[in-house]
Amino acid sequence: IFQTLYNIVDTYFAGKISAEALSAIAQTFPVFFIIIAMGVGISIGITALIANALGEKKDKEASYLLAQGVILSIAVAIIITIIGILIAPHIISTISKSTTSLDLSIDYLNIIFLGSVFIFIQMSVNSSLNAIGDTKSYRNVLIFSFFLNIVLNPLLIFGYGIIPALGIKGIALSTIISQFVGLIYILYKVSQTYLINYLYPKCFIPKINIIIDLLKQGLPASFGMMMISVGVYVILYFISQFGDMALAGYGTAIRYEQIFLLPVLGLNTAVLSMVGQNFGAKKINRINEIYNKALIYGCGLMFICAFLIYFTAEYAVGLFTDNAEVLKYGTTYLRITCFMEPIYPIFFISNALIQGIKRPNIVLLFTILRMVVLPSIVLSILIFKMNFSFEYVFWGLLIINWIFGIFVFLITKKIIKNQIIKYSN
Repeated sequence: IFQTLYNIVDTYFAGKISAEALSAIAQTFPVFFIIIAMGVGISIGITALIANALGEKKDKEASYLLAQGVILSIAVAIIITIIGILIAPHIISTISKSTTSLDLSIDYLNIIFLGSVFIFIQMSVNSSLNAIGDTKSYRNVLIFSFFLNIVLNPLLIFGYGIIPALGIKGIALSTIISQFVGLIYILYKVSQTYLINYLYPKCFIPKINIIIDLLKQGLPASFGMMMISVGVYVILYFISQFGDMALAGYGTAIRYEQIFLLPVLGLNTAVLSMVGQNFGAKKINRINEIYNKALIYGCGLMFICAFLIYFTAEYAVGLFTDNAEVLKYGTTYLRITCFMEPIYPIFFISNALIQGIKRPNIVLLFTILRMVVLPSIVLSILIFKMNFSFEYVFWGLLIINWIFGIFVFLITKKIIKNQIIKYSN
């Protein structure tokens, strides 16, 4: 929840700069999310290998893996920074319709790229805490970063005293400072664990075989998240055909929508854990019961959320901007896509179940089809062939998600049925 609120704070203050700044923040998301995707992938790899080492009582090996993970994260951060600074302008230029928002996007991303090393190191070091069961420390980081961001954003954007007004660069710098402060805290927490007892300078000398093992564990997860980034880019590309104000409206509205998705994400985590445990115990009928109940709760809740979004759409977008055009586009998005909310639990809960029974490739296939392939085909027809207006981008997404959601539900039910047959014989 605090990560979502963090993003909302950035969007709010971007709106105080200009509508073009709102558009720029929306445009940068696919590129920025690639950084997060790579960081999460490396973190997953480190967590998995350290947890295995600790399970085998190999504490020295766990410390060694932590050191190698940090080296890998630094190397990846450097590579992504160089590539990102070089190619990001070309990517953003395909969805930016004005030089003003393009320049703002590049200003924002350049600072994010240069400070990405702190993001990567924080994630890699925190993975060791996850491996030993400490998830509270990172929660504390998110909470503190949220409040620090509230203070830093206006200070750096508008300036105060000797601090110059940095505009959108201030939003990016606020993010990097928050990440750096969080990193210091995470390093302190790791220093209080037994892992520090076996960390020596030689542990940080790169070992190719260990680096490869870490990448093997983490790259599949990174690739899956990158497909989400590609999917968002596809949607932004079609929205950009209607101008930067359309992008600003979409970027603002989606932040508000994300608040209502938080309960479903909680259900997703719970289902993944419960399905994993019951699958290990071969209680397949119990898995079917978990799935059905989670869908009832999730879809029921999102029906209520859909009504709330519809009737609060204009007011919510108006909190971020007073630009009439941005307000119109953002409200239009929310009042169409709110009817998608009840189908989202099917995607989240089905994916959690399939991951819980160790079939991650199916989840990846679902993601590619729903986020990339189908929108590319359907929206190309609606916008370029039939010349439909802005709102039809979202009517198209609404149709895609409902049809594909029913398909995912039927496939998931078939998978459960096959598992019941398999373990009943």
